[in-house]
Amino acid sequence: MPDRISAAPDRSTLRLALVVGGLVLAVLLGFGLGRMNAGGATGGGSALAADHTHAPGTEPHDHGSATGTDQGAGGEPGGLSVSSAGYTLAPLVTEFPAGRAGQFRFQVRDTQRRPVTRFAVVHDKPLHLIVVRRDLTGYQHLHPTMAPDGTWSVPLTLAQPGVWRAYADFTVVADDGGQTAVTLGADLVAPGGYQPRALPAPVTSTTVDGFTVGYQGTPQPGATVPLTFRVDGATGAAPLERYLGAYGHLVALREGDLGYLHVHPEPELVDGQVKFWLTAPGPGRYRLYLDFQVAGAVHTAEFTVAIS
Repeated sequence: MPDRISAAPDRSTLRLALVVGGLVLAVLLGFGLGRMNAGGATGGGSALAADHTHAPGTEPHDHGSATGTDQGAGGEPGGLSVSSAGYTLAPLVTEFPAGRAGQFRFQVRDTQRRPVTRFAVVHDKPLHLIVVRRDLTGYQHLHPTMAPDGTWSVPLTLAQPGVWRAYADFTVVADDGGQTAVTLGADLVAPGGYQPRALPAPVTSTTVDGFTVGYQGTPQPGATVPLTFRVDGATGAAPLERYLGAYGHLVALREGDLGYLHVHPEPELVDGQVKFWLTAPGPGRYRLYLDFQVAGAVHTAEFTVAIS
């Protein structure tokens, strides 16, 4: 009689099957948990409270370059288009009565027109909104809040009639954790008689709210150069405080096309001054807006710079 074949597997075969099954289960669980944590980079999930940091050094940081990366020498500024890097700024309303408080609501949408809901926290906020009239007056630096459906909202007053430019400066977080920095721009309108104002003459020192603010440095087209700002009060150097994680924030807007640069400073004061590295993308006149904080209050100093 032939040998009878056992229907039960031997111990080594059973052990191998258990090990393989355990590995498969671990992979499947890990994938499922990863998807739950990641959410959708464009349609699902919620705003991601993740820091987006940059090393200090020899280049400015621009969250709004046309390529969605740090703006380098010769790079074009951001905010020139309503769409860039696969994302579109979609205002839900674009007309505001001049001088009256309103609510500005908008979405950032992907290529399939789905609202984006996952953003990195950059300098304490997931999105920075800059609003300025096209003659470069009326500068505002605002921080909207986002609803679960991806709709941002912020109180907004357009003080004077005219066309205004709104810049949404943000960093999108993808499913794989990759981050894309983008600045998108859209026009807003305050109907009425528009009386544009000429830019003030270039100066290196100005006063605002009782402070004297001056800078040193000469911006050059396509070159990265340092700009250092000193803020003095009535009795000497003002005790600067960190605002949005830094001792100052500098926005530069180019006259004509309103190209946008948002530059962040060295992490610490340098000889009591705020030091930036600025790369001007080309010649022209620019308006600089320096935000700084003293005693819990934020102030903005403005300068005209002619770059040739």
